[in-house]
Amino acid sequence: MSTAVKTNKKGKAINVVLFILFFLFAIVQLNDPDPILWFSIYFLTAILCLTANYKSIPKKILWILVIAFLLFALYHFSYFMDWIKIDHKEELFGEMVYKKPYLEGTREFLGLLIAAGALFYQIKSTKNNS
Repeated sequence: MSTAVKTNKKGKAINVVLFILFFLFAIVQLNDPDPILWFSIYFLTAILCLTANYKSIPKKILWILVIAFLLFALYHFSYFMDWIKIDHKEELFGEMVYKKPYLEGTREFLGLLIAAGALFYQIKSTKNNS
């Protein structure tokens, strides 16, 4: 089994940016009502993006995580649909309002899609993963 990494310089730079982005996402989650879950999701994504620069990650693991993140995002989809229906979409970027659970649910939905996208990028960017 080859552990050679087939990522070019541009791909490696993208992985570093993804690592930094998801590491920052993870840190921000430490003040979330459920920090362990969301820190773990974003930190795992960050570590996998960085690891992809040095070691081949089995596609099977990446696919399992992508599917898991997408299924978990489906759980939050109704919140996203509620947010789509409101007039003041900018509320999404404001403070958490407990009377508006669709704000947090939409943030979680979008975060999971972004994390799944980053892992899907890992699947597509390497040629020789098993």
